[in-house]
Amino acid sequence: HNLEIGTGVLAKHGLFAITGPTGVGKSTLLDVICVALYGKTPRLERKTENLMSKLAAFCWAEVEFELKGAEYRCRWELHRSRKKVTGAIQSPKMFLAKIQGDGEGELIEDKFSKVPIMIQDLTGLDFQRFCRSMLLAQGEFDAFLKGNDNEKAELLEKMTGTEIYKDISMKVYEKAKFYENKWKDNLTWESQHLE
Repeated sequence: HNLEIGTGVLAKHGLFAITGPTGVGKSTLLDVICVALYGKTPRLERKTENLMSKLAAFCWAEVEFELKGAEYRCRWELHRSRKKVTGAIQSPKMFLAKIQGDGEGELIEDKFSKVPIMIQDLTGLDFQRFCRSMLLAQGEFDAFLKGNDNEKAELLEKMTGTEIYKDISMKVYEKAKFYENKWKDNLTWESQHLE
């Protein structure tokens, strides 16, 4: 199934909630997003083969997203040998592509171990931070609220794009310290040479 978040009513809002009664697939939807981007899910960690139905020979999860004006497509695939339901589960595959103007993707990476690292480099969020900032699924919101101050501050900076202000603040402090030390050195020199 395809779910379009970038069009219609969901496109107008930067935040939305996935709600519904138990068993309707809320967590599964979050699993699909995570496995497409990072090759694992918060619920299943490395046992992603459990995402594939026992009666399926092939499954995949794909997410398209926009970041800093560029569009990307990230895909995770899993299949059974000989593409038969009775076949043994094979190692999963991942692909990351940059979407061109014609909708086709230019392959950036296709190594399972490297795609999540590239996603982390692109978004600035590793798997744990992604789960905390983007998903906050079932009980994780409480964990976020109870996180230590430094962790929350760092995460909020990344989420809001305000890490630049921390960098600017550090540079201003360093420059002020430099000039303060220079001023003190001048005072010391003057007091030694002008008496």
